Amino acid sequence: MALVYKGHDLLLNRKVAVKVLRQQYVHDEEFIRRFRREAQAAASLSHPNVVSIYDVGQEGEVHYIVMEYIEGTTLNDLIKEKAPLQVEEAVHYASQIADALDHAHHNEIIHRDIKPHNILIGRNGRVKVTDFGIARAATSSTITQTGSVVGSVHYFSPEHAKGTNTGEKSDIYSLGIVMYQMLTAKLPFLGESPISVALKHLQEEVEEPRKVNPLIPQSVENVILKAMRKKPEERYQSAKQMMEDLDTCLHADRRNEPKVTFWDSEGMDDERTLVMPAIRPNQLNDFKEEEPAEKPVWREESAPPKKKTWIKPTIWIVVLLIVLGGMWYLVGFVKGMFTVETVEVPNVEHRPLLQAQAELTAARLTSNVVYEKSDEAKDVVVRQDPVGMRLNVGTKVTLYVSEGVAKVQLDNYVGQTLADVKLKLQALGINDNQITINQGTAEEKADIIQQQTPSPGQEFELEKAAITLTVSKAKETFKMPDLVGMSEEDAKKQITKLGLKLPANGITREKSYKYPKGKVTKQFPFDKDAEVSKGEEITLVISDGLPEDAGQLSVSIPVKPTEEGKDSEFKIVVSDAQYDNFEYKTERVSKPQNLEVKVIVSPDKKAVILIKEGDNLINSITRTYQDYEDQKNGKTVSPNPSVSPSTTPKQQNSGPAIPVGGSGSGAGAKAKRRASRLYKGLEDRINAARIHCEGIKRLLLCTAGRRKYQGD
Repeated sequence: MALVYKGHDLLLNRKVAVKVLRQQYVHDEEFIRRFRREAQAAASLSHPNVVSIYDVGQEGEVHYIVMEYIEGTTLNDLIKEKAPLQVEEAVHYASQIADALDHAHHNEIIHRDIKPHNILIGRNGRVKVTDFGIARAATSSTITQTGSVVGSVHYFSPEHAKGTNTGEKSDIYSLGIVMYQMLTAKLPFLGESPISVALKHLQEEVEEPRKVNPLIPQSVENVILKAMRKKPEERYQSAKQMMEDLDTCLHADRRNEPKVTFWDSEGMDDERTLVMPAIRPNQLNDFKEEEPAEKPVWREESAPPKKKTWIKPTIWIVVLLIVLGGMWYLVGFVKGMFTVETVEVPNVEHRPLLQAQAELTAARLTSNVVYEKSDEAKDVVVRQDPVGMRLNVGTKVTLYVSEGVAKVQLDNYVGQTLADVKLKLQALGINDNQITINQGTAEEKADIIQQQTPSPGQEFELEKAAITLTVSKAKETFKMPDLVGMSEEDAKKQITKLGLKLPANGITREKSYKYPKGKVTKQFPFDKDAEVSKGEEITLVISDGLPEDAGQLSVSIPVKPTEEGKDSEFKIVVSDAQYDNFEYKTERVSKPQNLEVKVIVSPDKKAVILIKEGDNLINSITRTYQDYEDQKNGKTVSPNPSVSPSTTPKQQNSGPAIPVGGSGSGAGAKAKRRASRLYKGLEDRINAARIHCEGIKRLLLCTAGRRKYQGD
């Protein structure tokens, strides 16, 4: 008769089950009474094995019960999955059900629908009895309703099937069937129709459980058989008595107890059909001899005179009629003394409250006013309870009065996205044409609510709602320029021009080999070409000059043109602690001379000077930190060293630079020039390999640590 939903209690932060009466029954008074009866019956019980009721109410035409949510399964699903259950498990469940029934019976509540479907098993193994939809008080009348019986035909008792009064022992009978099904995986009575099953409850004996499942102990079978006796007086006298029997039925001294026997009323019937031994001839003679002794007695008695048997019944009938007539008169007299006058309840729905109360007063009825939200105008009666019936004079009629047009409240939407807020407003019933969007300031993300009107918590009428939302716009971004190598002043101007911010502590000074003093060496956190927006902060690292251990050397490089008197172009490429493959200078030379080159070396970085004539490498010079130390200490450094193929920086050739041309004649001169060219080609390859190795070294240093690499 209802749908059950899983819900979340926002106030107490817990899961609950919400039972809602089906829509087709909301106008059926019988189902509404049954629905309320379930809430009242379960709410009056407080027991670990009964599902708790948290709340019951009505919202419009929706009748609902909020109850405890059990995480687990039903006993019916457990039987389908595992039956037959272990004896200990089945007895454990049955004992808890009996405990719950004992509590209900103690509170004069008869469940009347005990079956596996209404038994919930929690994850901790605790049994919860639920669904008191057809429960009745123990003192109320039978469940027969216009010739029908409400209940589950496979589980109700014989007296339940006959429609007679059902009491505590009917629940005990149903519990016996549940135990039978748990231990045998089958129902005791099956039939083609509910009527045939009900007749079997009344007429047929149940098949003994041990014949279906021999593993059931005799003591447990005795409990089932006693609970399922067709006569209520032969069952357990109470659920508590059955629970006590279940608590001890698995004890070692009871497992093999004798099978229970019951008194048979047919054994006392003298007219029952019997199997008797035949009477032998000698027994017949003995009987004939004894017969004459009795005959004289019968002869001596005279036949009784015929009596008028109709006189006494007639007298009793007349007396009974007189008594009934007197009682009828007395009842009418008393009823006339105590009869309360009844009046018709007027229909005052959709009338102003004062007018409705006046009409009820005129009908000699009183009123109880309950305000609720409604689309009706304020102080207008939305509905009344009861309506369309007669009530005793002075009875209260409940009037449900409108509080006025429904109002809504806005939550705090600041910080949420515009799309999410629109969905929430639509859920409240607010249309898009009631929403105004204003552009606010720029933020990291666009369409974020910055302000809202009305403010959170303010009430307003839904139809007159005018919502104003101020949303953020996306920041405009641009590519970060490269500030590295600029002077400090130029970098500051560029930062101001771009609309960026330089914090008060945004400049750090460090020693640097790569950049002269006052030049920018690093920019953070936005490197070149990174996406940045106005207002972002950026910090700079400014060179504070060369480190203390930097060594400055001046190297004199001898060069000689290929042909005397003609210009030759010489290109100087420097790789030292400050530069990598830096084109230091290009000179046109027409006569032999020395070119001055200044280099910087560090303890772990030497200087390599490459001299090229055109695109041909003609010489290379290497200076190490040791050369700087020697010069500093006054030692003489070879003025014109040239590097010969070697594996270490210190293996240098201090001989003069080898010119590309030269003088001489004859075969010897030609051979010398050829050897010189071969030597230079080999030297070019060696220098190229050395440069390649330097690149690999730098790559490895970069992988090992960027900071160390930049220091190098």
